[in-house]
Amino acid sequence: MTATAPWVAVVGPGSASAAEESVAEQVGEELGAAGAIVVCGGLGGVMAAACRGARFRGGTTVGLLPGSARSDANEWVQIAVPTGLGEARNALVVRSAEAVIAVGGGWGTLSEIALALRAGLAVAGIDTWDPGRNDLPERVTPVADPRSAVAFALRHARVRQGVSAGERTSSA
Repeated sequence: MTATAPWVAVVGPGSASAAEESVAEQVGEELGAAGAIVVCGGLGGVMAAACRGARFRGGTTVGLLPGSARSDANEWVQIAVPTGLGEARNALVVRSAEAVIAVGGGWGTLSEIALALRAGLAVAGIDTWDPGRNDLPERVTPVADPRSAVAFALRHARVRQGVSAGERTSSA
């Protein structure tokens, strides 16, 4: 079986704090080093920081933009997809991924987390929302640092791909 790169969405506020951007950049670096494809909303803040980190480590970045202009993407997005959907593009961000990492967050991040959980995706969270209720099995898994978030996301992405980490082979 040929391995495919896992797609991991990194979500968080477009107006992020310096601490959130630092964490997101580290997440991006870890994902890039692991050969994952980073998918995000393509704009600033956490999205730009994750893309910057991934690119620094040779990773691939995809930005699903809310507007209709590719030029709106942050400078580290390699594949810019203008959707023209506004905030509704949040559904595309999470549905294109096999796992989600949430860093910080505002209302848009909360919507992405909820959509991901509803779709059955695993969500790792660093200082973010947990919209789960005690009677629901879907929860954000809190993690302490970028390395733990990426390990969690990659493990779940590979399960979602139907390939365990031990069965993965490299492409020829």
